[in-house]
Amino acid sequence: MRLVQITDCHLHANPDAQSRKGFPLRQLRAVLERARALRPDVVLVTGDVSQDETPASYRHAFEAFSGFDCPWFWFPGNHDRSQLMAELREIHNEVDLDHWRLLVLDTQVPGQVHGELGQAQIQELAWRLEEDDRPTLLAMHHPPIEVGSEWMDAIGLVDREALWQTLAAYGQVRGILFGHTHQAFATRHASPIGEIAIYGCPSTSDQFLGGSPDFAIDEASRPGLRVVDLEGDRLATWVERVDL
Repeated sequence: MRLVQITDCHLHANPDAQSRKGFPLRQLRAVLERARALRPDVVLVTGDVSQDETPASYRHAFEAFSGFDCPWFWFPGNHDRSQLMAELREIHNEVDLDHWRLLVLDTQVPGQVHGELGQAQIQELAWRLEEDDRPTLLAMHHPPIEVGSEWMDAIGLVDREALWQTLAAYGQVRGILFGHTHQAFATRHASPIGEIAIYGCPSTSDQFLGGSPDFAIDEASRPGLRVVDLEGDRLATWVERVDL
């Protein structure tokens, strides 16, 4: 089972619009061309599909992702309007990956840049984990840990400690995928019953400079995607970059 993660497209209604350093729709199309060559079984889009939150920006994304021969799923980030996304394609909170399952968590706080799960959603996650002990991936937009950039850590997941306290009881959670940070990232979080791998993904638009205390663009990095291969109980993952 091969999953490809795409994130932080930041599209505009104008297909030729420019971001800080690049052209979001042009770059997304280049990343998706590479993704199709990797022959994924599932594609997951982990938020910030739009920059200007317009219906046209989501139509551009929908048309681009519809070029896949496999199922694809999306959910909102802090820049998105969930209703506009759902009008084009349903937002799922779970994806069956055969021997594995993927649970999607909504970290969006309308009108805010930071993320939050909330007590109700964390409790629901516990119930969902109780009902199925298959190896599990979680996916969310905001990072559930600090990533080493002061400005980014200030707009991450504010109730991450509550999440980790809940996950400490469920050994089937093997990994977490997130967006938001516009950079490749990998670490592990130790829990009482095992380690959970945590992975960030390059943006298809601009890349942020890792480790910078203040906001900065990484002009040397290229757009990219993350590949996740699931075989048995094992997870293997890597990042692919795209030349423009």
